[in-house]
Amino acid sequence: MALTISTMLKDGQQYMQLWPSQKQLTTLFPENRVVAATKLSIKVMPPLAVLSVAAIVNIQGAELLPQALAVGGFFLTLPMQGLLWLGHRANQLLPPSLSSWYFEIHHNMQQQGCALQSPQAKPKYMELARLLKTAFDELDKAFTKRWF
Repeated sequence: MALTISTMLKDGQQYMQLWPSQKQLTTLFPENRVVAATKLSIKVMPPLAVLSVAAIVNIQGAELLPQALAVGGFFLTLPMQGLLWLGHRANQLLPPSLSSWYFEIHHNMQQQGCALQSPQAKPKYMELARLLKTAFDELDKAFTKRWF
């Protein structure tokens, strides 16, 4: 199934909000760094784009407006690149080692009485993010410490 860019951006936004930002996950997954960089770029890049366009036009003159707009456009695409990466990652199937880890965590959480959806036969990173978020939100640190 081919994903559209708008679907990937939407999935990336959802995945970014869903991914638990726990320091235990930083060494295992690149998501913490990508989420932090994407959130920062969402805040910083739009004003930086406006500032760069204004500075180029102010210093160099209106004849460089096309180049200034290209620079501003580049700055505006940086947050989208992070969201696209996250959206692509969210829809990837888990590799076999992570898939077995997903099923183990799911089973242990059900034994602890957590209300969970039934596990997916072929889980994706989005399902792993949902499961990890639930684990960190609902279970105590002593229980989650075993997995990390």
